[in-house]
Amino acid sequence: MTSDAHLNELGEFLKARRAELSPRTVGLPDSGGPRRVPGLRREEVAQLSGISTDRYTRLEQGRASVPTPVLAALVRVLHLDDDQRDHLFALAAGDECAPRRRPAQKVQPQLRRLLDELTATPALILGRHMDILAWNALSAALLTDFERVPEKKRNYARLVFTDPGFRELYLDWRTIARSCVAHLRVEAAKCPGDPGLAALVGELSVADADFRQWWAGRPVVGLRVGTKRLRHPVAGDLSLDWDSLSSTADPQQQLVIMTPEPGTPSHDGLRFLASWTADPYQRARDATA
Repeated sequence: MTSDAHLNELGEFLKARRAELSPRTVGLPDSGGPRRVPGLRREEVAQLSGISTDRYTRLEQGRASVPTPVLAALVRVLHLDDDQRDHLFALAAGDECAPRRRPAQKVQPQLRRLLDELTATPALILGRHMDILAWNALSAALLTDFERVPEKKRNYARLVFTDPGFRELYLDWRTIARSCVAHLRVEAAKCPGDPGLAALVGELSVADADFRQWWAGRPVVGLRVGTKRLRHPVAGDLSLDWDSLSSTADPQQQLVIMTPEPGTPSHDGLRFLASWTADPYQRARDATA
């Protein structure tokens, strides 16, 4: 049975998607006059979906479950992409998730061994809510000295939104930051009442206006692979492709790996950073130069 929390989140997701569309987008005549709210009206979505306005209103208010045929109609009417479609179906089918604080995650041994083998590739192990569970030396040299970050504050999304060094490091900071919001939104769909996630979202909403705005927009983007563009003080400009491996024992743990394309300036820059990291005497000479 779908939980009330999932139904409420489903309703908010429908409202956010409805606000993004115009009558012209869905083939309705546009009078050109002012609208009380942006996007489509509830009655317009209901009409196009083949359901009553009252029933659609109940969906947005989280007071009704959604059968599969109606879900399919809403996917079509709201022009949802594949990731948004999956998100909608996950919310509609979501089981009750106990809103309780869970014990701290322990790094899976297999992921730890893989991480330790990666000496020439920046890599992190991320847990639920994008907590940073482990890292290798090159990722610390690339991003920040994670050891200096208090353990309870070691969270990738928190660093992206609150650490000035992270903001300056990423040439495409807004893209990276929005992807963090989307990732947390996907987690929220799985367990809307999670107190740990709620605390993180509350903290970041207060700390950063962009986070607050993007979170309210309920973005959903599948994070499978991507590219990060950085301007590093030692390695220079870098373009690094990232991918991740999930632990079978704990799917909420992922080994995130960043690699440059061979033969590129990014490849050379990362190799230099790796050698610089491995040579403490070189760092001392650079510091006194």
